[in-house]
Formats: sequence, C-alpha cells, structure tokens
Amino acid sequence: MTTQRRHSIAGNWASLLLPIMENDEIDFSALGEEIDILVEAGVDGIYSNGTAGEFHNQTEAEFDRIQATLAERCAGTGIPFVIGACQPDPRIALSRIIRAVALKPLAIQVILPDWWPVADLEAIDFLKRAADCAEGIPLILYNPPHAKRVLTPRDLAAICGPSPCVVGIKLADGDADWYAAAREHLSALALFVPGHHLATGMKHAGAAGAFSNVACLSPRGAQWWTDLMAKDIDAALAIEKRICAFMDSHIVPFRQTQGYSNAALDKLLCAIGGWGPVGTKLRWPYRSIEKAEAERLSKIARAELHELFQ
Repeated sequence: MTTQRRHSIAGNWASLLLPIMENDEIDFSALGEEIDILVEAGVDGIYSNGTAGEFHNQTEAEFDRIQATLAERCAGTGIPFVIGACQPDPRIALSRIIRAVALKPLAIQVILPDWWPVADLEAIDFLKRAADCAEGIPLILYNPPHAKRVLTPRDLAAICGPSPCVVGIKLADGDADWYAAAREHLSALALFVPGHHLATGMKHAGAAGAFSNVACLSPRGAQWWTDLMAKDIDAALAIEKRICAFMDSHIVPFRQTQGYSNAALDKLLCAIGGWGPVGTKLRWPYRSIEKAEAERLSKIARAELHELFQ
C-alpha cells in the first residue's frame, strides 16, 4: 500500500546563489537579475539560503533583503519559492522563520542546531518549536553530508514523525540498502536527493525532486532533464550517468584534493554554465575557485552534457 505524502512539493528547484562583489558585499542588482533568469528558465521553484546561498555568512539585515527580493521577483510569476531559514544558532533560526512567514513562501527550510549536535529528543523539540513559528507553512529539513549528525532514514522518521509540519527532507542518498530504508521509513515525506542523482532517486525511492546542483550548471537543462524522467526514466538515467561522470572527473576533485567548499563547487558550476551574473567569488574567509577554471570546463561540459545546453 502506498503511503500518501504530507505535501505535494516536488520537482527541480534552483538554488539562489549570491553574487559577491570585490568589496565582499552582495550585489543585489545582480541578485534580482539572477532571479528573473531563473523564472524565465521555467524551473519548478527557486530556493534561497541553502549552503550554496551562503546562509552561514550573512547579516540578519542581508537575510531579510535577500528573502524580500526573492519574494518580490517571484510574485505574480507562478514560480513558487522556498526560503531557507537555516542558521546554526537555534534562536536566530526561529527568528528567521518568523520573518519568513510574512513573505508567504511555499515552504521554509531549516537545519537542526549545529554547533553541538542535538539528540533525538532535542531535535524533535526544535522542530516542534520551528513549526509553531512557521504558522502552518510547511517545513523542509535540510540534513546534508556535512551536518554534525547525518541521520539515517530510520532516525529521520523518528525525528520528523512527531512534527506533521515537516513535509520534506533535503538529504544525501546512499547505496541500495539506503534506498530500501528510505522506502520503508520515509514514504510520507518528500525526499529531495542530490541533483545529479535525481533519476536514480525517483526510480528507487520515489524521490520528489532535488534542490539541484544540476540547476546550478544549467537551470533550463536541469528542468528539461527532470521533465524527461516522467516520460523516459531509462533515458534520464543514461544522462545521469554522464552527469555523474562529469562531476566526479571535473568538479569533485576541487573539494577532495584542494579543499574547496560545496558552495565554491556550486558557484563554479554556475560559471561553467554561464547563464547568470553570479561569478565564482565566495565571501571571506572562504576560498573561491578561479574563473579560468570555469572557462576551461565550459567547453568540456558542453561536449559531455550537450543535452543540458540545448
């Protein structure tokens, strides 16, 4: 028997990346242009303040302006948006949730308090308090591989089960055993797997979608690939194999051998795709990948993943 999901949220969600100027300030004019481009690309939705959105490195005034810009630009376009209220400090996170409510996003993304890892009962208590602050707006729990506690499907079910306001989880996937556990424990929740694994996630765990690194590379191409999964999953899986090979050969080594952050990798993908005014620069003190690397990889990406750039 199929378990009904708590919410219908799904699809290819594009990350809002921060254009950072040489003086380390956010270029809000470029940010607005970026949102307009994503809307025009027809993505299923836009989300702010994930890791790639550098939520950990902005003031509260900047947080408010980013979210207001996103809400204003999406208003009247039919493009839904999710606000990331993520913050390692739980009190600041709750404050961000309260302020996000007024902008009426489709959902609000949160992380568990992250300076000291929370136990299960503490996580349950945090999510209940977050749900109270959200005033009925659904929550998406973000549990990335770099979280202090990377939770198993069983753990996630135990933590999210008592809070019906949590309707989805953004997480890393795993092997066949992980997918079996996800089917067993998380069928009521919308699972958002890594963007370059989306076809596998849809086939083996009924994944709802991705807050997608593939959309960082090509928002229009990622949307086309996502739509293809409903028509021809085998063709989509064949493309996924080439996407993963590109990532493993050309993108992941920047993290594994040179120590760059995931945000740096996502901004590199955007610069390779060349679709928006973002650039590769991260805010200090985090290191940015040189623009020359994006220029070098641009031709390779278009040769190996030509469908995403049609």
